[in-house]
Formats: sequence, structure tokens, C-alpha cells
Amino acid sequence: MQNVTLSREQSAVFQAIEGTREHVFVTGRAGTGKSTLLNHLNWHTQKQIVICAPTGVAALNVGGQTIHSLFRLPIGVIADHDIDQNDAVRKILNAMDTLVIDEVSMVNADLMDAMDRSLRQARQRPLEPFGGAQVVLFGDPYQLAPVPGDGDERAYFADTYDSMWFFDARVWREADLRIFELGEIHRQHDDEFKLMLNAVRHGRVTAEIAGVLNSVGARRPLPEQGAITLATRNDTVNRINATQLHRLPGHSQANEAEVNGDFGGRAFPADERLELKVGAQVMFLRNDSAIGPDGQRWVNGTIGTVTSLDRAVRVEVDGDEHEVEPVTWEKYKYSWDPTRKKLERQVVAEFTQFPLRLAWAVTIHKSQGASYDTAIVDLGQRVFSPGQTYVALSRLTSLDGLYLARPLRPSDIIVDRNVERFMTGAMREIGAAASGA
Repeated sequence: MQNVTLSREQSAVFQAIEGTREHVFVTGRAGTGKSTLLNHLNWHTQKQIVICAPTGVAALNVGGQTIHSLFRLPIGVIADHDIDQNDAVRKILNAMDTLVIDEVSMVNADLMDAMDRSLRQARQRPLEPFGGAQVVLFGDPYQLAPVPGDGDERAYFADTYDSMWFFDARVWREADLRIFELGEIHRQHDDEFKLMLNAVRHGRVTAEIAGVLNSVGARRPLPEQGAITLATRNDTVNRINATQLHRLPGHSQANEAEVNGDFGGRAFPADERLELKVGAQVMFLRNDSAIGPDGQRWVNGTIGTVTSLDRAVRVEVDGDEHEVEPVTWEKYKYSWDPTRKKLERQVVAEFTQFPLRLAWAVTIHKSQGASYDTAIVDLGQRVFSPGQTYVALSRLTSLDGLYLARPLRPSDIIVDRNVERFMTGAMREIGAAASGA
């Protein structure tokens, strides 16, 4: 674990989590350091914390467990069905002081209420929200939404909740949620670009802002090299990567991942079979674990070019060539150690692969959390979901690096009305984190 110095506002939020038992929601625009803060909390808290996330890859990225496996909940709507708990689950839920949920914007209201009921049941405190445990949520509803189920599930949510979103769960009628919005953006440094991104985030793009984005992004020829395409669809991404790899001379070399233990389905953090050629454009999927005299050689999202596959994989990044070693992602499971009277986090599966992905193109969804100096944003025929355009544009570190495959249209800027309702209503509660509120 690298020691990261928290900003003043990140420190204020950490103290609010660590020094109280209040339920906390940490949100903020893309690039404000939510992941950095969560990582710091994981390594420096004095509390017994359990970290979980709604998807397998999100759980791997934060060294936690999926919500469904931690609570042993069935997939799909849980509603008022009985919740079965074995002794092991009860012990874990009893032992925790704090439950941390990452990417909470993907958690629906029914699942949030099921976690509440599970904790009340396990801790035998039926009248206390979350059974008296502290709940800390991380995420940005302007970026990722819960995935709607089939027609029956949609009908259930329409009948039961104001919306599918986590913030409309019944538990919040009984529990107070203290909201911190991180405001200091670490990814972009140009104030004008930050203002434009904020306008996209809130669906307040004026003709003038759209004009600037389009004049910079859509009126230049697209770069041939060194830019990644962010696309809405998987098939677009796969087609671009396969075509570009095929165009390169020479034979490709495949590296099969080593998988030990049960990953539950195919929620792998990288390609199970990684096919590379010299000259392939690749993206790093993890921060560099080795710190040299000049700091990290690469971070999650860094783009490079494969220069050698003889005996070692070598990748050039900004003119410097680096040897890249395979890395291991660990899947964790929580358990209770009765002798030490502590929650333990055990490795139950490992996935070892080079931390690289072909990167002529990537889906906007998979670009989450990454930063790019240069990218081509391809919104295809249409934007599918709220926040998609914001996620894509906010990956860029500067306006100069933005290229658009087609000009932005008003229909590309979609903001969920429920998110606006919640965030606008919550604004009066959002602590000015920097002032320690």
C-alpha cells in the first residue's frame, strides 16, 4: 500500500467517518479522489470495517467482497422474503463496526433495504437502522446507475419505491445520511474545462458550451496513434481492437491468465486470454506498484505501446520503455476469528495476468476511474444511459486531448431526474468538506 497524503477536504471526511458513528455518503465529481479516500480508510481505520461492492470487478478493485456473497443474498428482487443467514454470516455482520459500500450508485433500493434487514436480523436489533452498524457509501449517481431488471422487476420498483436508486430505500426514512461532496478536482487543472464538465454532469449544457466542445473535439482529424477510443458498445470496442491488432505485422502472442480458486462466474479484472503484438496500443489496468525515483511509472488508464515480447513484455510510455510483470488480483472473503476476536480478510481466489488490455478502444463503462491525456469519444448512434457522456468526457485530463467521433447533440446529455431530485434536496446537507463541516 502506498502512502497517499490526503487533501484537507479528504482528511475532513476521513475524520467524520472515523470519529463518529454517523452514516456517511461520500460523493463528488469525477477525479475528486473518492477512490483515494476509500483506500486510505481501508488501511488506516481503527474500526472493524467490511468493504463490499455491487459487482465482482468493483469488489476486486477495492479489496472487498460482493454484496450478495457477503450477505448471502439471492440475485434479483428480495422484497419481503425471509433472509436466510448461517452462523458464519451472522458472526461477520455482528463483528463489524462499519460497512463500506463502493459504487453505491449501482445498488438498487431493494438491495439497500435487504442489507438493512440482514443487519437488524443478525445483530438482533430490529428497531435500529442497519442493526446499529455505521454505513459509509462511496459513489457518484451522476456517473453510474442501477441496472434495471426485467419487466416484472421494473413493475415491482414502480409500485414499491419512488425510484430504483439506493437513496429511495425505505431505511433512509429512519436513518440520517450525512453527505460530503468532494469538490477539489485532481484530474483536470483547467478551470474552463472543469466548468464545462460540471455543466454536462448536471445537464445544463448551453449552446455556447456545446459549441466549444464541438469546435475543439469534432473539427479536427482524429489522431491515428496514441489515442484511445471510448465507445458506448462492446461490439464497437471489440471490432476496433481486433482490426487494429490484425493490421500489425508479425504473429500475435497470447498469455493465458492463471486462475486459482473460485471467481464466481467470469468477473475477471483483466482478459483471461491476452493477445498482444509488438506495436499494440495497450492500457494499464493497475497503478504501478513499484515507486522509482520519478514516482510511479504508470497508473490505471496509462496508454503505452508494446515494444518487445521476447522473454519479457516491454511497453513504451511517453518515450520510456518499461518491463511489465504479471500481477495478481486477490479475491477476498471476510470471516470471524474467534481466538483473536477480530474480523479477518482471507484470500479465496487469485487471478494473475499482465495488467494490460488492448487499448485502441474501451467501453465508456470500463473506462470508469481511468484518466487519459488524449481520447476519441465515440457516442455511436445514441447515448444509452444517464451519465454516459459525462463519464466519457470527464476521463480527459484536458480539453486539448478531446476528440469527438461525431459532434455532441442535445440528446447525448441525459441526467436522471431522480438523481437531480436527491442531489438538489441533499445540497443543504452536504458538508463543506474542506471546512471540516
